[in-house]
Amino acid sequence: MAATQTVSIDVPEKVLLAEKTDAVAFVREMRVLAAVKLYELGRLSSGRAAELAGMPRVEFLMGLGRYRVCPFEAELADLESGRG
Repeated sequence: MAATQTVSIDVPEKVLLAEKTDAVAFVREMRVLAAVKLYELGRLSSGRAAELAGMPRVEFLMGLGRYRVCPFEAELADLESGRG
């Protein structure tokens, strides 16, 4: 098992109420959203982003469409610029 560190953030209760969720579900979703955004920005590979999201890489890549993120954006950019 990979080494991990715990990161803590304070979430106003009103945010949880507005989202109609509990803390556990909110944390799970925040991990996925952070992973998707960091992948989209090119700051994490798909494998590392999937780790952060807590799911297998294939599942992560297949779920990117829900967030309107192309799973192969970097590869497409390379092809378009002639580097690929």
